[in-house]
Amino acid sequence: MTTTTEPTAEQTSTRRAWLREHSELGVCVMLLALGVVVLTDALTMDVALTQRGPVGPRTVPVAVGTGLLVVSVLLAVDVLRGGRGEAEGGEDVDLSEPADWRTVLLLAGVFLATAVLIEPVGFPVAGALLFWGAAYALGSRAAHRDPLIAAGLSLATYALFNNLLGVPLPGGPLMGVL
Repeated sequence: MTTTTEPTAEQTSTRRAWLREHSELGVCVMLLALGVVVLTDALTMDVALTQRGPVGPRTVPVAVGTGLLVVSVLLAVDVLRGGRGEAEGGEDVDLSEPADWRTVLLLAGVFLATAVLIEPVGFPVAGALLFWGAAYALGSRAAHRDPLIAAGLSLATYALFNNLLGVPLPGGPLMGVL
């Protein structure tokens, strides 16, 4: 005859209290999993010997993955020794207020529109719409100023990435002009 022992209500309550007090261990698990994924990808990367220089394409991912593993273990040790994260003193968030879904949806729409428009109209136009739309969603209502600042910021970003950094961005119809 097999008997199973069900945990009592007191044991369940004690276990939940312990998990609540050590909730930072969830972050440790996430960092550990992320470190394992990064290391696995880095170590299974197919790199020909002739493509490598003194520092190959595996170097940074291996360093980042190892760092994630070390941080996860150190954080777990700190949490198990009684360490607790403290809220920032400068945070002025009222958790009893509901989320501002209008702003969230406007920003999501602006990002989606940028992703859709960047190829056909190019980065300068899509970027200007992104910058102006984000400013509008976050509360700026300077209709005479915001589009001009957005256009200037977009053109400066395009010039910086395309011309100075050598990262080609789609120019769209303005490709011949810029």
